[in-house]
Amino acid sequence: MRERPDVLFSLTGDVRRNSRAIRQLDALLDLGLKIEALTFGPEAEACWRGIRLHVLPRPTGSGPTFFAAVHRLFRKAALGISARMYHASDLFTLPAMCAAAHAHRGRLLYDARELYPHVGATAGKPWARLFWFLVERHYISRANAVFTVSESIAQRLSEMYGIPRPTLVYNAPDLQHIPRTSILRDRFGIASDLAIILYQGYLKRGRGCELLLDAMRDIERAVLVFMGEGDLEARLRAAAQHDSLAGKVFFADMALPDDLLPITASADIGACLIEDLSLSLRYALPNKLFEYLMAGVPVLGSDLPEIRRVIETFDTGRVVHASDRTMLVETLQGMVDDVHARLRWSTNTRSVFQEYGWAQSAQRFKAVYERQLNCTSP
Repeated sequence: MRERPDVLFSLTGDVRRNSRAIRQLDALLDLGLKIEALTFGPEAEACWRGIRLHVLPRPTGSGPTFFAAVHRLFRKAALGISARMYHASDLFTLPAMCAAAHAHRGRLLYDARELYPHVGATAGKPWARLFWFLVERHYISRANAVFTVSESIAQRLSEMYGIPRPTLVYNAPDLQHIPRTSILRDRFGIASDLAIILYQGYLKRGRGCELLLDAMRDIERAVLVFMGEGDLEARLRAAAQHDSLAGKVFFADMALPDDLLPITASADIGACLIEDLSLSLRYALPNKLFEYLMAGVPVLGSDLPEIRRVIETFDTGRVVHASDRTMLVETLQGMVDDVHARLRWSTNTRSVFQEYGWAQSAQRFKAVYERQLNCTSP
C-alpha cells in the first residue's frame, strides 16, 4: 500500500516552471514532508526534486469550458489521493482540492495569488466577476489557512469574505548575490553604450508590454528586450518591425526559474508596468519586480500602491502612470540618461529583502503548515 503523502499540491500550470510554486515546495521539503503534486506540463518526469508528479493533460480552449474541464481533471485526480493536507495554489483548483480534503478528512490550504474576481479577464464582465466571487466566497471559508501575495490583497480578501487576514507570502526569491553579467548584450550584440531595458515574464494584456514598445519609438540610447511568452507575442513581434523601432527591440525565450537571475543581471533597467485595469492588477506585487531587484537592476514601475511602496520606500527606481505616454517616455529616458541615479538605485536594491525577502515569507509559510500538521493524523 502506498504511503500517504503529507501534502497534495495543485497548480493550473507547470509547477516546474513556476517560481512561487518552486519556493513553496522547497519550503515544504525543508520540513521533511512527503509531497505529491498535480500539474500540467510535459510528462518527462514522474519524480522531480523528490516530489511525485501527477501530470494531467491540459484541456484545450479557454473561458468557462476550459475551467470546467480543469475542475473535472483535478477533482478526479485529487479524490484518488489520500493526503493529510491539500494545497490549492490558485482558485481554479480550489473546489477540487476542497472536495478531496473533505473526502479524506484532510486540511485545506489556499494560495490566493490574485484577487480572482477582479483579474483583468473579468474587466467589463460583471457576470464573470460575480461568478468567481461566489466560487471564491463559497470555498475560501472552508480553507483552514489562506496565503496571498500583498498587503492590499490580504486586506481585501479579509473584508470581502469575513475571513481572518491571510498570511503574506511575497513573490520574492531567496536572498543571494547575483553578479553583473553581459548575457543579453552578448546574445544580441548590443553595443556597450546602449542601456538595456528588460521586460521579463508573460506577454499578456495588463502588463504594459504594448505601452512599453510604443514608448521605445521615442527613447534614445537604449534597446528593449522582451524575455517571455504569451498571447501578445505575435503582435509585439509584428509591431517591432516598424521602421521607428528598427534595431531597438529584441525577443528572448522565457528562462527557467533556476536560470533566470543571471540573465536579468545583464539588464540596466527592469520594466514592471502593470496597467490599472482591475483591482487584482492594481494591488499586484509581481515576481518580476523582486527578480529585477534581486539581480541589482533598477525598476521602472507603475504608480500603483504596492509597487510604489517598494520602489519609493527603498529608492530603487522610478514610478510612472503607465497609461500617460508623455510621462512614460520622459521618465524612461531620464532613467536611461542618469547613470549615477541607476548606480544608486542598484546599490539600494538589496535592502528591499530585509522586509520582503523569501526567508521571512518562508518562516510564515512553514509556521502555518506546522500548525496544520498538528491538526492532522499521520
